[in-house]
Amino acid sequence: MARTYDMTEGSPAKHLAAFALPMLVGNLFQQFYNIADSAIVGKFVGPNALGSIGATTSLIFMLFSLCIGLASGGGIIVSQYFGAKDGENVRKTIANAIYVIIFAAVLMTVIGVVFARPILNLLHTPEIMMDDAVIYLQIICGGRIFMATYNGVSAILRALGDSRTPLVFLIISCLINIALDLCFVVGLDAGVAGAALATIIAEFLSALGCIIYARRKVEFFKLSREHLKINREICSKCIRVGVPIALQTSMISVSLIILQRVVNDFGDIVVTAFTISSRVEQLVQQPFGSLGAALATFTGQNIGAGKVDRVKKGFKSAMIINVVFSLIMLIVMYTLGEYIVRIFVKANEQDVIQLGAQSLKITSCFFFFLGMIYILRNILNGAGDAMFAMINGITEVAGRVGLVYPLTAMPAVGKWGLWLTTGLTWLITAIISLIRYKLGKWKSMSLVKE
Repeated sequence: MARTYDMTEGSPAKHLAAFALPMLVGNLFQQFYNIADSAIVGKFVGPNALGSIGATTSLIFMLFSLCIGLASGGGIIVSQYFGAKDGENVRKTIANAIYVIIFAAVLMTVIGVVFARPILNLLHTPEIMMDDAVIYLQIICGGRIFMATYNGVSAILRALGDSRTPLVFLIISCLINIALDLCFVVGLDAGVAGAALATIIAEFLSALGCIIYARRKVEFFKLSREHLKINREICSKCIRVGVPIALQTSMISVSLIILQRVVNDFGDIVVTAFTISSRVEQLVQQPFGSLGAALATFTGQNIGAGKVDRVKKGFKSAMIINVVFSLIMLIVMYTLGEYIVRIFVKANEQDVIQLGAQSLKITSCFFFFLGMIYILRNILNGAGDAMFAMINGITEVAGRVGLVYPLTAMPAVGKWGLWLTTGLTWLITAIISLIRYKLGKWKSMSLVKE
């Protein structure tokens, strides 16, 4: 077998670091690609074209969060069977998880292609951007089955302990996408349609590459007819674990949209400062997200092997990493926050710079709790506590929606309530996650027990 790693033996800290580092590189590279992609469209097509793509971003994410959640659910089940040394059920889960993911992708594709314009109308997409937004959404949705396939195979590879191979194909896909963007958008003047085509071609090639690699190099992907049969029990497990994760992601997205609506009421300076702080928070979250993904695989394998104590050791190791990283980021934001904000705006925009720098000081005080959320959420998901994903999503919605209006209405707080809402939501969600972890029900929630 190639690139499968057993995390049920050896140092938990070393396993987490070795797994998380490639994912961190991939996440940062993805951020770089997003910037490059936006720059090409904005510079060579125009601001309205860039706006039309931006108008579809949240919608695309919402439509395909189901596929992402199901991929995560399939990966969790694979990791538990792998930890239990049950190779036959690993193979059966691989086949059935991909069936479920592809079915969901086809369903979401039909919805996105057929109802693109009505949905965008409901979202009050500006008329000047509407036609481009419809074209972009329909093309992206039409080829999203490739993205779903790549995510499914990548989640399975990571569940088997291999976080490096998905990174390789992600980087290749991003480079191909940028090259095709330049070819279609700049060379052929194909506008947003060209940008969309570049994306789905790159996704197709990355999905194809992942499948070919897995079939040739990973023993568990060499499936017989027996493994390819539809297994209702395994499909049910994938849905039972994956759907709550998908709903969690969707609910968090909705809460962020509601928060953005309140932000918009404070005017352009606050909107710009909030956008900058959000971009910085996204970068800070990359290490937390990578560590969380490592913990999900680590937990799944060890729960499958019946080694609960190793999961607890993994939790302690992750918390030490969280403390160190959060303290570093706190110091950075308090000493260099103003310089970070200056990267995003012109030097003469002092109002935005001062507001943005102060907002980073506020949210950085809560980074530790943000890290806790990623740690505990992924441990519980990896253990099979799927319903906690729903609780987690509901908590974040309640926090953002329930806090932002009263906080911003206080004269002494005002606009600062926007950033306090973010930080306090992290704090509340972290506390509830810790309570769920300490209750210990996750210890007996193995998905692979007979």
